[in-house]
Amino acid sequence: MTEIVQTAEVVVLPDGRMDPKNASTYCGLSVKTLAMKRCDGTGPKFVKRGRIFISGEDLDAWLQRGRVVSTAQAAQADTL
Repeated sequence: MTEIVQTAEVVVLPDGRMDPKNASTYCGLSVKTLAMKRCDGTGPKFVKRGRIFISGEDLDAWLQRGRVVSTAQAAQADTL
């Protein structure tokens, strides 16, 4: 079986920042989902100076914090 892998281009600024569109592509979420997570405080850290930017390091750390080994563990983490 031959698998087709699709790659997406993510633009990262020289200092490691990404805009919300590129950050959403990087983590596989929609821009709207990432925005909702910003609003309710469950998303990655971000900087707002006129525009919103998310550090690649902060995005990676946020993704790592969400790692679980089972769906039961994931459900428990959602209630905390």
